[in-house]
Amino acid sequence: MYTNNELMFPHYAIPRLRDARGGAWASVIDRLSTLPETHEEVLAFMLVMIRLNGCLPCETDSYRAMRGCSMCTLQTLRRFKGSDDELLQMYRDALADMRRYLAQAEMPRIVLTMLQEVA
Repeated sequence: MYTNNELMFPHYAIPRLRDARGGAWASVIDRLSTLPETHEEVLAFMLVMIRLNGCLPCETDSYRAMRGCSMCTLQTLRRFKGSDDELLQMYRDALADMRRYLAQAEMPRIVLTMLQEVA
């Protein structure tokens, strides 16, 4: 009855978004699809989708959740009134946020080690 739902936007959904927008968007998706899910660029993209989709208040019994994360995101991208440039700027802003967060001295050593191994 219910789809396999995630708590936040999942990594596996990224390639499914390739054709949702224009060429620049597809290029970003192509790049992200080759990176591991712990890479800072992937994490930043997932952060953009979480913010854009409104994943935090999503309930498992909501219509959006029942359709699944990929379908929810595709619908959100279709309804987005801004340009691809605006979406890509949101991604660049999230990447800067992610890099600032990862640079914090309080970051647990094990997390830093894992991210360095992946990069």
